[in-house]
Amino acid sequence: MPGMINDLSVAATLFLRAMGRKLLSKSDPEPDLEKYFSGMQGLLDRAPEGLIQDYEWLDMQGNRPPWVASGTNLQVGDEVSCFMAGRVFASRPLDIWLSPALQVWFRVGDGEIFRGAQNGHSFIAKENGALQFGNYFPNDWENLQGERQQDDKVYEISSGMVRILIIRWHESAIQSLREMLSRGDFDGYLKSEIARLEVGDTTPKGWSYLWNVGRSAIFHHQRSETADDCIHCQAQGDTGILQKKVDMVLDETTEISWQWCVDQLPSTLREDTVPSHDYLSIAVEFDNGRDITYYWSSTLSIGTGYDCPLPNWQGKEYHVVIRSGKEGLGEWKDERRNLFDDYKEYMGEPPARVVRVWLIANSAFQRNKGECKYANIVLHNKDMLRVL
Repeated sequence: MPGMINDLSVAATLFLRAMGRKLLSKSDPEPDLEKYFSGMQGLLDRAPEGLIQDYEWLDMQGNRPPWVASGTNLQVGDEVSCFMAGRVFASRPLDIWLSPALQVWFRVGDGEIFRGAQNGHSFIAKENGALQFGNYFPNDWENLQGERQQDDKVYEISSGMVRILIIRWHESAIQSLREMLSRGDFDGYLKSEIARLEVGDTTPKGWSYLWNVGRSAIFHHQRSETADDCIHCQAQGDTGILQKKVDMVLDETTEISWQWCVDQLPSTLREDTVPSHDYLSIAVEFDNGRDITYYWSSTLSIGTGYDCPLPNWQGKEYHVVIRSGKEGLGEWKDERRNLFDDYKEYMGEPPARVVRVWLIANSAFQRNKGECKYANIVLHNKDMLRVL
């Protein structure tokens, strides 16, 4: 009953906020898909002859299960750019929606699934076959081939649509985009994608993104005033989990320590409900497939622990509040947790080993900005010390 009351309370708050934004004309308007089509088609019509091999428009409804085949059949080495506009709603009354970058995933033939970090994404085909697209939320991926964890009926709760432009180039994507940009742009789509390609992969060295959440541009290395090797995290309307493999015995002496500076929390509501589950955290995964994640809550008391409210993560991830409220935001803080003791207190009998450390950022539900920095992450026990 307490959980249901919390869910209803948060939902009511989000509903009132959404209505308030609407009444004050402060709502973020839905993309005008006809304007988007007209603007991007105009760029296609002005493109120099021989630049584009072919292109296609595809509309994908938000309640349609994966996979939706396009009419574009790729060969290994083909360079493609996809541009997307639209929204997929988890709840219109609560104004909870996902951007195309987070919601729409790609697959070529029987190859592995992937997504882009923004609403434009260019790639080189690694397989032969039809280019396909799939909705992500509210399901989750079972494997890299794009099978799902839940029955596809869960997509029936979603609404909205994404309009996708698929362009196959004759030459390299970045050279073709630059040439096309010389003839104009629409809402910065071309300029933004060129900038992304020029920057390249920003994933911190030695870390990788959790495959079923997808790559993003949330995390990158950045010097700070107190740390030479600092991982900076900035998320808004996106989600990402960064991981690093470790291998350490979990015993009574096993601890994790780190420094972090949390500049802005992505939630102003308690984070233990689905529609408000936006947070920044550091987590440790164990050899039984479970993880414990430590985070700074906006409202919940220090020491609060709970199983993840997201259906696909229940029984896998456990959340522990180690700081709360606004006091201390923007300041570097030192943290140290005994993993054996925490697992025993919150989750039961401890497993044998620690296998990964995670950095988590989620701001997909309320779409507020979340920002923090991590430094000096260390795992250690009586026999081993691992600096990450």
